[in-house]
Amino acid sequence: MTSRSLTMAFVMDPVTSVDIDADTTFVFMLEAQRRGHEVLYVRPGDLRVDDGRPAAHAMPVTLRREKGNHVDLGQRREVLFDRDVDIIFQRKDPPVDADYIATTQILGACHETLVLNDPKSVLAFNEKIFALHFADLIPRTSVTRSIADLRAFMADLGGDMIVKPLDGKGGEGIFHLVEGEKNISSILEQATHFESRLVMAQEYLPAIRQGDKRILLLEGEFLGAVLRVPAEEEVRANFHVGGRAEKAEVTAVDREIISRVGPVLKEHGLFFVGIDVIGDRLTEINVTSPTGVQEINALDSSCLEAQVMDAVEARVAQAGGTA
Repeated sequence: MTSRSLTMAFVMDPVTSVDIDADTTFVFMLEAQRRGHEVLYVRPGDLRVDDGRPAAHAMPVTLRREKGNHVDLGQRREVLFDRDVDIIFQRKDPPVDADYIATTQILGACHETLVLNDPKSVLAFNEKIFALHFADLIPRTSVTRSIADLRAFMADLGGDMIVKPLDGKGGEGIFHLVEGEKNISSILEQATHFESRLVMAQEYLPAIRQGDKRILLLEGEFLGAVLRVPAEEEVRANFHVGGRAEKAEVTAVDREIISRVGPVLKEHGLFFVGIDVIGDRLTEINVTSPTGVQEINALDSSCLEAQVMDAVEARVAQAGGTA
């Protein structure tokens, strides 16, 4: 571990509006502060490049676990990332739109400061499509913008499928389609933006009723897991849409999936990742800003953010004092 105070910048959605009882970035920041590190909040819109050097206006923050009064914002100051910052956490939520891509490309221009997760890999591996690299582990899947192809795929599946956008988060835009419903064509028109946007269609997995397992991986190794159980009237298990957190059993199948996916994540600098498993099938690999730490902590009486900060400090120490 490093013995010196580090400066850690968090590029994220508004820190003033985070849910302090659920947000993973918040506990990362709180743990960094507890260890005496300086914590900087960076709005994506405040990133820029000066003479080829990634820079930003950043605000030092003081955090506390107190609802309605969880953060004090300090004076904004100019930082050059490769000179003034030891570690950058990119924790901006999707969608991965043009602004997100530009933000990630700016962070990818850092030469000295370590960015977690690696920006080049975040851009290279779409959260939905990345799972296709492990075709034997995932449900039957099709990626297309053609409504005719989607209807044919649905028929081939027996008339039951899931459709979701490639750039969404928190369950947004996910539909469960069943043959015979009268709105299927309209839903597919909206999902594909009238065949102008790619979507992912997947086999419906009845095991979703028992829950969607979020497994967190740190440097490709198992960190923790939580079962997200959908509400009775929902097909989506995401916490944002009412999914219930339950303690998760990590099965032999889960460990096989981790053993396959983990080394690839580590190889590509994907430091903190959340994979989703329904039944015995891998469904997504979340590399932008995965969540679940606080839910796992509550169920397992753990402190996963401490393990994450241990790994960050070890990275700095291994680099001889600079990230």
